[in-house]
Amino acid sequence: MQDDDLARRLRRFRNRYFPRFRQQFRELVEHGQQPTTLFVGCSDSRVVPYLLTDTGPGELFIVRNVGSFVPPYDASLGHHGTAAAIEFAVMQLGVHSIVVCGHSHCGAIRALYEDPPEEARHLREWLRLGRDAMLPETPSPESLRRTEQRSIVLQLERLMGYPMVAKRVEAGKLFLHGWHYVIEEGRVLVLDVAQGCFVSPGGEGDDLPPVAASQLQ
Repeated sequence: MQDDDLARRLRRFRNRYFPRFRQQFRELVEHGQQPTTLFVGCSDSRVVPYLLTDTGPGELFIVRNVGSFVPPYDASLGHHGTAAAIEFAVMQLGVHSIVVCGHSHCGAIRALYEDPPEEARHLREWLRLGRDAMLPETPSPESLRRTEQRSIVLQLERLMGYPMVAKRVEAGKLFLHGWHYVIEEGRVLVLDVAQGCFVSPGGEGDDLPPVAASQLQ
């Protein structure tokens, strides 16, 4: 995308789209944001949280990184903005749900089975957050899909290592969800811990299966 194209898109937002949401933005400024969901997603350009969830301004608090990874609370792998976003969303904003959304054809998951360039030292270190999801086999479409889903479960387990998350989950005030977005099908599979697999959500109006505290410990 060229600079002049970006400038044109900014003008389009200001002149065409902003007027539709002017009052909503004013209210969000006057009363503050009150999102109900923290969306932990991948930086992949094909994942568009607002389209995926049919939400608008003020509804999602979003943090994105390579792979939808959640760093451990003890900062054993260094400090990271994702950890700060989790703490802020739970303690300051009081979100009711946290979604960890992985996706098909994830470059970060594929990179787990490859050797990133030596100069990509930050990436090499970051990918350690997904190592435990790897399978002891040669990567294939099926094994990569399984690794993507295993990684989502791994990140949910790490979330329960955050004291403010665990406390609220155990009190029934916060719910965790694992999603696997199949890009080419426009379909989201959700983690059903009771069944031990990712499944299509129920009919319209059905709640997504939450991850209970007892099932992640």
